[in-house]
Amino acid sequence: MIHIPDFANATPVGVIFCILAFITVITAFLTIFSRNPIHSAIYLVICFFSIAGHYLLLNSQFLAIVHIIVYSGAIMILFLFTIMLMNLNEQKDVHRPRITRLGAIVSFCLICIVLIAIFINSKPIVGDYDSTGEDFQSIKVLGKILLNEYMVPFEFASILLLVAMIGTVLLSKKEKLKK
Repeated sequence: MIHIPDFANATPVGVIFCILAFITVITAFLTIFSRNPIHSAIYLVICFFSIAGHYLLLNSQFLAIVHIIVYSGAIMILFLFTIMLMNLNEQKDVHRPRITRLGAIVSFCLICIVLIAIFINSKPIVGDYDSTGEDFQSIKVLGKILLNEYMVPFEFASILLLVAMIGTVLLSKKEKLKK
């Protein structure tokens, strides 16, 4: 059973959610399908800002600000430096084998079918909201959880980003022609 939203009686939060969701999906597709890498990066920044808007709708201001600072700031600067170092703006059209394109299309269609089946068969969560009284918006509580319970994954993520940055620099170096 598909639930069709009632736009005539929509709340302002529902309207803002629909607008942000539309912007998020459109800019995500434009990020993927844009031929110019700089345009893709700009669409990705817009997508990140709309996701931060979703966090604000969920009353998670700290997470929205951190998302904007980390993703729209630091990660996008890293992407732009990578694009500039690799000089992806050159018009070298690499022809991929047809089997690769066919595999990508089949994978995309299978993922779409699985996602549609999940959405159709899902049921909304109905129940009471249990409140523990603890303020998870607090930076103090968030820091305790992040650096106590999730210390190892946090460090692995930082090492992964460092290795990715070093790999980007090594890939971007041009080899000198031997004479």
